[in-house]
Amino acid sequence: MNADFEKNVLSDAEMAGLGEGSVAYLREMNSEDLVGKFPGMPQMEPGIRLWAVFAANGTPIMLTDARDAAIAGARQNDLTPVSIH
Repeated sequence: MNADFEKNVLSDAEMAGLGEGSVAYLREMNSEDLVGKFPGMPQMEPGIRLWAVFAANGTPIMLTDARDAAIAGARQNDLTPVSIH
């Protein structure tokens, strides 16, 4: 590593704020991985693949069974959809 290189370290709050109000994160997930992420979510059969949409700070926005619907939902909220793995 170059000695002249300075590392910029972001706090958790700063990291959560990146893209806030402009970016929505899309992620395909198993139904069992969604427990606790979407308050009030009903019990679901394990292994169902769904698309989750989250605000930049991790707040859940929507849940759908189709990627196109997730993208449309993000855009309806004036957010740029970004896929995460």
